[in-house]
Amino acid sequence: MPGRNGESRGNRGRLLVTCPDRPGIVATVSQFLFARGANIVHSDQHSTDPFGGQFFLRVEFELPGLVASAAEVERDFAPIADRYAMQWRLTLASVPKRLAIFVSKERHCLQELLWQRQAGDLPAEIALIAGNHALLAPVAAAWGVPFHHVPGDDRVAAEATQEEILRAAGVDTIVLARYMQILSPPFVARWQHRIINIHHSFLPAFAGAKPYHQAYARGVKLIGATAHYVTADLDAGPIIEQDVQRVDHRQSPDDLRRLGRQIERTVLARAVAWHVEDRVLVHGNKTVVFA
Repeated sequence: MPGRNGESRGNRGRLLVTCPDRPGIVATVSQFLFARGANIVHSDQHSTDPFGGQFFLRVEFELPGLVASAAEVERDFAPIADRYAMQWRLTLASVPKRLAIFVSKERHCLQELLWQRQAGDLPAEIALIAGNHALLAPVAAAWGVPFHHVPGDDRVAAEATQEEILRAAGVDTIVLARYMQILSPPFVARWQHRIINIHHSFLPAFAGAKPYHQAYARGVKLIGATAHYVTADLDAGPIIEQDVQRVDHRQSPDDLRRLGRQIERTVLARAVAWHVEDRVLVHGNKTVVFA
């Protein structure tokens, strides 16, 4: 798939590392890639504390024949990972992640993701759209994306159906684009750090239902939106991206909802793009985002 600048991604890999901080990590990883003939094109790092903290590293590199040799690269890197107690993964930029978008009735976040994908700004495949209402089926049809109507009345049955269609479509990541259903803890656990939700408030303020009404009642001067990974705790997962819009006393709850839609769609699109480009590392209930 072409990248942001049109470059071929067939030989591009991404190495993501989380480990206890200590001297020599960057030098060792760089030397490993150099010895294999790789060229590092981008590198980001972060330490929570250089004396006993956690270290995070994202290295993007070019290596001829990487697709064929990826398993060998992983095998050879494993002893280094063991030496530094790393949690790590190697991903191929040429293999786009496959998304499932869960929706209810509102279309603005869905439309933004579809448009970003068509424009080439979201390097992923939208494998399917699933809704607990059938209202947005025509939107999916207009974009040529399979739509699955999965009523949410029986959550156990609905989640079993969802798991079946996700497995059949080879989905990597679920995006909740204003999906107004709560997923069960077992479902969330199976998709840990692979479900992204957009909440229409600047968390941790106004979690739960009707946040714009809560904001109006509180008389806030800023409204916002938050994209985060889903956990078993409602609206409390690791935050990926946020943004805000200034408001005043003249705006009603409906005005706040209207203004908030633009924030929601852009915040969610950015978060999903960063996730599929392997720019997000989770640390406890926080994230390190190499945007």
